[in-house]
Amino acid sequence: MLCVVSNTNDILLEARGLGKQFPGGDEAISVLDGVDLQVLRGESVSIRGESGSGKSTLLNVLSGLEIADRGELFWEGQLVSKRSLSWLAARRTRFIGFVFQAYYLAPELNSMENVLLGARIAGRVDSTVVDRAEALLKKVGMGHRLKHGSTKLSGGERQRVAVARALINNPPLVLADEPTGNLDEATGEAVMELLLDLANEESKSLVLVTHNPEFAERTQRQLHLHLGKFES
Repeated sequence: MLCVVSNTNDILLEARGLGKQFPGGDEAISVLDGVDLQVLRGESVSIRGESGSGKSTLLNVLSGLEIADRGELFWEGQLVSKRSLSWLAARRTRFIGFVFQAYYLAPELNSMENVLLGARIAGRVDSTVVDRAEALLKKVGMGHRLKHGSTKLSGGERQRVAVARALINNPPLVLADEPTGNLDEATGEAVMELLLDLANEESKSLVLVTHNPEFAERTQRQLHLHLGKFES
C-alpha cells in the first residue's frame, strides 16, 4: 500500500519495498516484507497490528536504528538507506523525536535535565533551548515538576516528560511506539490527547504505533500491518 502524493515536496518520510529478516532456527524469519509508506508533512498516521506483525521493527527501520535488508528509505526526499550509521545518528537527532512505551528517562536526572538531554545529544544547549525545554514542560503539564527527579514521577508524568524531550530539537517527525502501553486507561487517554494535540500545534508529522483502536482512529490516516505487510 503506497499513498501517492502529487507534490513530492510534501513527503517527509518515504519507504519503498522495505524488507527485514532476522535469523531463525532452520531459516530466516521475515518480519517486514516489501513495506511501502509515505508520510506527509504535518500528517498523523497510526499503525496497528497483532504482536509480532513487525510494527516496532518498522519504526526502528524508518528511524535508521535498524537497517533494512532490502528497499529504500528517504528522509525529506534524500535517500538515507545507504548512509553510514554515524551519519544516520547525527541526522536523526534533528529529524526525529521518539516517544517510547518504557519512557527511557535517565534516573539520575530531573525533568528539565531529561528534556535537555535530547538537545545535548544534538550538540546544542543555549538559553533559547533552555527556554524551549521549560515551555514544553509547562505545555505538557509538568511546569510544577521541573526539578523533580524522574524516579519520583508517576508513569504518566514520566511519559509527559518524554513527550517534551521528543520535541526539544524541533524535529519535523515524531515516532511513538505504544506510548500509553505502560499507563492505566485514564492516564493513557490524557497522554494520548496531549501527544496528538502537541503534534498538531507544532505541525509535526506523527507515526503512532498502538494496539488501541480508539487512539488509532484519532490520527488522520490508519494503517494495519499484518505479517510484515500493510493491508488495504
